[in-house]
Amino acid sequence: MEANLRLLRSFAAVAEAGSLTRAAARLYLSQPALTKQIRKLEEQLGATLFHRSKTGMALTGPGEALAETLPAVLEAWDLAERAVRAAEAGAAKVLRIGFLASAANEKTQAIIAAFKERRPGWRVELRQSTWAAPAEALERGEVEAAFMRLPFPGEDAYRLAALLTEPRCVAMAATHPLARRGALRFEELLDEPFVAAPAATGAFRDHWLGAESRGGRPVRIGAVTALPDDWLTAIANGDGIALAPESAARYYARPDVAYRPLTGVAPSRVALAWPRHAPVSAALADFVAAAVELAD
Repeated sequence: MEANLRLLRSFAAVAEAGSLTRAAARLYLSQPALTKQIRKLEEQLGATLFHRSKTGMALTGPGEALAETLPAVLEAWDLAERAVRAAEAGAAKVLRIGFLASAANEKTQAIIAAFKERRPGWRVELRQSTWAAPAEALERGEVEAAFMRLPFPGEDAYRLAALLTEPRCVAMAATHPLARRGALRFEELLDEPFVAAPAATGAFRDHWLGAESRGGRPVRIGAVTALPDDWLTAIANGDGIALAPESAARYYARPDVAYRPLTGVAPSRVALAWPRHAPVSAALADFVAAAVELAD
């Protein structure tokens, strides 16, 4: 019997969440698909892993045994997979780096140039992540590090090198009445519908909804998007407004979207993130050094 990693990771997510609904959202699966995976794993193992009830999913004795031993199995596989990818990338002289939206803004190319000075003949391959799963490529070892906007899901599992801080602004349809203003206060936006990241992104979504500055006031969600183009389209269509880093006005300029300065919210922070417990390749160490050298 061989239980594949996908089934084991699904089991781990349900065991941690205690709920099929929450685990399915975290894994970006439908609940029926996740239920099918758990049943398949139970069939392969010949044991019932969960007690199912209206209140959630509780581990059985066999389920507890699997939950106790599984983290070491998954961690060992992740380390092995990262080692293989690092070796392959080293042979090809390619360093794979993830990024969200505008990465580290204008610093991005300067960091890459500084890295190439340290490692002549090497190439940096940038891979964009979605807002639905900001750290997915990092978690899977598909990239060695990533330019991330803080906070992001699972942040505690990574080392962070702070690169820059910039104010947040507000993006809205160019026809929105507030677009006639030169600057706005966040308290003026509390009743506006917002364009949000998917709920599964947790603290990342909350940050871009200004949750920390709402004083407990609930947010109205006008649309949910996971990609910059969809985000811009939802804003331009008037589905909602959105908080954005100040640099968005440069990197995502559109005639139907207006960006306005905003007070009353904390700034946005960008950091380079890489796994806390995974080996650091010599190439990644040089990339981190180049990034830190150019940090604010």
